[in-house]
Amino acid sequence: MNISLTGRHVELTEPIKAHMNASIETLSKYNMDIISVNLIATSQTKKGKPLSVIEFVINLAHKNSIVIKQSDEDLYAAIDLATARAQKALRRMHDKDNHHHKDGINEAKNEAGNGIDLHEASEAMEDEIVPVELTLYKPREVEDVLNDIKENKKLFEIFIDNDGKTRVLYKRNDGKFGLY
Repeated sequence: MNISLTGRHVELTEPIKAHMNASIETLSKYNMDIISVNLIATSQTKKGKPLSVIEFVINLAHKNSIVIKQSDEDLYAAIDLATARAQKALRRMHDKDNHHHKDGINEAKNEAGNGIDLHEASEAMEDEIVPVELTLYKPREVEDVLNDIKENKKLFEIFIDNDGKTRVLYKRNDGKFGLY
């Protein structure tokens, strides 16, 4: 990895260079093919305040270059913020390359369907419905159901009448009873 440190209107002292090199070395943990890193430190005045601007240009093999520009009043803080942004960008590229490989729908279907007979699987999934006569629900008179509702203070009761129809007896808001 080629490292280039440049200072524009800023004198790069040994502690500043050491801090820049240490921050650049943290980028190597993502195992990306970094060809070169250019770090440019610039001093500017904006609205009467001195401002330090750090620009990272990271050239990667077989990928687009990453350019990050960060400004802060303190030079060391600008370096740290730019390094954090560069690490985030490299981590995203690394994760995208290694962990987010998407298979096509046809590959997924083929992998899921290996060794499975679809006809047998569809027959096994079909449920068999068997009609059952419930002896628990005997036909009831409307008067008996009305007495049950009054005694138990229920709002409604579903029952089968003597004709075999399913009926609902319910209490209306006006205090009377309705039959459906």
